Amino acid sequence: MTAPIVLENALKPTMMDVAARAGVSQATVSLILNGSSGARFSEATRKRVFDAAEALGYRLSNRSATAGHAAAKVIVFLVDELTTDPWMALAFEGAREKALESGIIVTLGVFRKGEDPDDGVLSICESQTLVGYIFGTILTRKVDPPQALLDAPSVLVNCYDQQRRLPSIVPGDVAGGRAATERLIAGGRKRIALINGQEGLDNPRDRLRGYKQALASNDLAYDPKLVHYGNWEPSSGYEKTHELMKLPDPPDGIFCANDLMAIGCLEALKELGKSIPGDVAVVGFDNRDIAQFTMPPLTTYHLPMFEMGAMAVELLEDMMGGLTSAHDQLKVECTLIERVSG
Repeated sequence: MTAPIVLENALKPTMMDVAARAGVSQATVSLILNGSSGARFSEATRKRVFDAAEALGYRLSNRSATAGHAAAKVIVFLVDELTTDPWMALAFEGAREKALESGIIVTLGVFRKGEDPDDGVLSICESQTLVGYIFGTILTRKVDPPQALLDAPSVLVNCYDQQRRLPSIVPGDVAGGRAATERLIAGGRKRIALINGQEGLDNPRDRLRGYKQALASNDLAYDPKLVHYGNWEPSSGYEKTHELMKLPDPPDGIFCANDLMAIGCLEALKELGKSIPGDVAVVGFDNRDIAQFTMPPLTTYHLPMFEMGAMAVELLEDMMGGLTSAHDQLKVECTLIERVSG
């Protein structure tokens, strides 16, 4: 079995980055940069957006490449869930922007277990040429790909086929869990807790493995009393933090396996009168938009869904040239977003 390929993730500027730099919404950036008619903004706002895009080196994809072709090339991007979390929407946006550079259209569909992919959700208009499929899941997990994916060039995003029949792109959760824990250790923390996601899922398992690796590498003992499992929601981060701080020897650092639980963790610590990061440092995971607006702003790790979507398109293009093996599993680095809490 081919070993996973670990990639260091060089983040390209996105529309979200432009919005953050300009101090406006992502919708405002999209409307201004696309020159949408009927959108009224002050010249000062327009200038801020264009200046931010220029400073970051952000460029809109070339949409003209798709114009004038009777038989458009298309990639079908299938997801198992779209609305409960932003991850697959971000991956789709990354794929869409990357595909447009090559004049390829990306169309989105939702495919749930039990549905027949040949009855609509995977169908392509006769006037379009299928490049391939991208199949993404909201939780990192093992999947049994539908037959339609095995019969055409296909790439899995945030999921994998245990038989390695299809190439897959997943976040580097083990390395991310280790890096987050080592970030707290580097800050002088000696007793580090983990508020993990739901037990039995891939992400919590791998982030726990990275957490244990970091402790072992730094001669810190693993204490199971410091590992609590939540449900990804702020309420469980809040409750588990209260439980941890009641220990005879409470933690001085807490790694939360997602930003929502970290938000609950921060609120619990403030309620207990603890200074952050003075008394207890907190590191999250995901880099949700809200993480920059917590009090204090949350140090976290970027979950590279946008980049994974773009990479999936690159893999499909490589497959067209015979350059990609079905055994490839790419693990993408989760990069540190330095703020205040950790």
